Amino acid sequence: MKRFSVLALALATSLTATGTLAKGRLNVLCSTDTEWCKLMETTFEKETGIKVSLVRKSSGEAFAQVRAEKRNPKIDIWWGGTGDPHLQAAAEGLTQSYKADASGELLDWASRQAQQADYKTVGIYAGALGFGYNEDLLKKKNLPAPKCWKDLTNPIYKGEIQVANPNSSGTAYTALATVVQLFGEKEGFEYLTDLHKNINQYTKSGSAPIKSAARGETTIGITFMHDMIKQVKKGFPIKVVAPCEGTGYEVGSMSIIKGARNLASAQKWAEFALRPDIQSLSSEVKAYQVPSNKTADVPPEAPRLSDVKLIDYDFATYGSSDVRKRLLKRWDDEIKSLPR
Repeated sequence: MKRFSVLALALATSLTATGTLAKGRLNVLCSTDTEWCKLMETTFEKETGIKVSLVRKSSGEAFAQVRAEKRNPKIDIWWGGTGDPHLQAAAEGLTQSYKADASGELLDWASRQAQQADYKTVGIYAGALGFGYNEDLLKKKNLPAPKCWKDLTNPIYKGEIQVANPNSSGTAYTALATVVQLFGEKEGFEYLTDLHKNINQYTKSGSAPIKSAARGETTIGITFMHDMIKQVKKGFPIKVVAPCEGTGYEVGSMSIIKGARNLASAQKWAEFALRPDIQSLSSEVKAYQVPSNKTADVPPEAPRLSDVKLIDYDFATYGSSDVRKRLLKRWDDEIKSLPR
């Protein structure tokens, strides 16, 4: 009888383990705000029973990890973050093609992102770049309200501006690429040299500058407009500015890692993340990007891209490995090294 009980226990344990394995696992690298990452993780686990291990990193840091782990990937899918490093990862063979069932339901800018990369990445949301300022601080310091990119180089804003480091932040790389496309590379780097004199800190995260502005730690932050609106909705005195010269934008993306250990689970996440009902959840965590699925609910607070003067952002060029590396090196050599 005792022997039978032991055998029964062993069989039950084996069946439980098999059931757990059947549900699967998934390793996700997430490059949106922490709250949105967490919402996606818990919703996916609840729906599928797949156990998710999620790490949150900014776009630049995430790309560095994917590249460093090329020979032994620990991540299955990279969700969120600016599209440029996703395109570079695709070009370097770090991600693999997957055409989700919802591919035909996506807006043009998301579809173009996927087609351009042979479906090694796909657009999941979009957001326009700009800058925001703390209205209370601006009045207290008797500073004029900036309206254009060129305004930010005015010496009266010395020590009043924050932007992220483009090596770690996809947001800041988008800003770098935007300036180069707006003004040309020569004039663009001259602009960045002048802007540098007014920068009080280059942050690691792209959304950090506007959070600092909201807390009164800096007057102006350069980042995506949806990140500014999040601070406005929290009650902070942030004014959102779409620069008068025009501005760039991001196509937040998703990529399955080449050599993913849990490929089937990664593909399930890809299908899940492109569904309109899942994309519509973003407003629950005050994420105000424009979703890529045509039938997803657009948060009413989200910036209307049609109302913003967007440049014809060249994702193919500025998402390429060679151009990205060259621009980042030039920024390190000519801008980061300058005294302030």
